[in-house]
Amino acid sequence: MKRLSQGPLYYEFSRHCEPRLRIGSGETVLVETEDAFSGQIRDDRDRRDKQACPEGNPQTGPIWIEDAHPGDSLAIHIESIEPSLGQCATRTSDPKQLAQWLGTDCPHGTHVCPVRDGQIIWSDRVRIPYRPMLGCIGTAPRAGVPTTGPAGPHGGNMDIIETCPGSTVYLPVFVEGALLYLGDAHAAMGHGELSASGLEMPSHTTIRVDLHQKTIPGPRIESADEIMTVATGRPMERAIAQGYAELILWMESEYGWNRWRAYDLLTHVGKISVGYYDIGTVATKIARRFMESP
Repeated sequence: MKRLSQGPLYYEFSRHCEPRLRIGSGETVLVETEDAFSGQIRDDRDRRDKQACPEGNPQTGPIWIEDAHPGDSLAIHIESIEPSLGQCATRTSDPKQLAQWLGTDCPHGTHVCPVRDGQIIWSDRVRIPYRPMLGCIGTAPRAGVPTTGPAGPHGGNMDIIETCPGSTVYLPVFVEGALLYLGDAHAAMGHGELSASGLEMPSHTTIRVDLHQKTIPGPRIESADEIMTVATGRPMERAIAQGYAELILWMESEYGWNRWRAYDLLTHVGKISVGYYDIGTVATKIARRFMESP
């Protein structure tokens, strides 16, 4: 197994950066990542200093995948996500859309929580199950240089809780070598990432990457029980429509479904997972048990 140390922090999914690691299809890599606060919050007294570091969600990478060409896709199998410091951190900040009802006098609310024995010690009385996921994972687009703030066809800041150990994330390849970046690990996160901060943590993330000679329109995720597509846009209704449309076309092309029968079925059994609500990211999904026979 190869290892990629944290090294420089990247705040863009850029095709212009030199690869820090080259791997072949089927190889496993342990990737060291920093937290979404760029390491600025290590205890409850710390504060996020946006003047010193205005960007968030730093990434480790890029990783060059040998023989990856535009039009291919990557299957990134997430094997494990471990806290490198044994803790995670969150903070309250600008309540944004909630301010209409809650007001704007929101305290800073830095909150560091130990992680041990499969639990996040949120307070003396509250324990949250440790359910790690990657907030950001993406490939370099062929045009433009998106930051680690939004999500899109390249992946990016999806903040989908199913991007977790045991899942496989599929991403399109737009440039030679794919140039894969990842980071922004969370110890846990609720749907919508309400305060724009999950339980953020630096991590040791182990992935296995397979190269597929197959074109896909955007991110897909497979778990043991579900398949799902990921779309981003505002209003979120558009992302939901796009996500379900891409899921229907996936069911048609690879599972033998008539698209209108799939449309009908998803009306009754489809589910949605919501990423950061303020950018309108959703995963639209269906349980595998419904896929056995069109």
